[in-house]
Amino acid sequence: MSSRRSSRGNISDEEINELISRLQALLPSSRRRGSSQASTTKLLKETCSYIKSLHREVDDLSDRLSDLMSTMDHNSPGAEIIRSILRS
Repeated sequence: MSSRRSSRGNISDEEINELISRLQALLPSSRRRGSSQASTTKLLKETCSYIKSLHREVDDLSDRLSDLMSTMDHNSPGAEIIRSILRS
């Protein structure tokens, strides 16, 4: 990407468009729409919402895992499986 930047370090319009396309491809809601182009503002709002939802999901899974671990025998095979998964 740096090869397309001007000598002043600015990002070209072409590079911005490429980055927007890449970002759009990463969002589940954008993939459902297919190839229709969303506005950059809408795309950035969707990205922020998606990141927030991922944070909530991680928090929820972390809470559920903590609850599960607190009720398990720490020497049980299930606890060992969870520990091995968390190590990887």
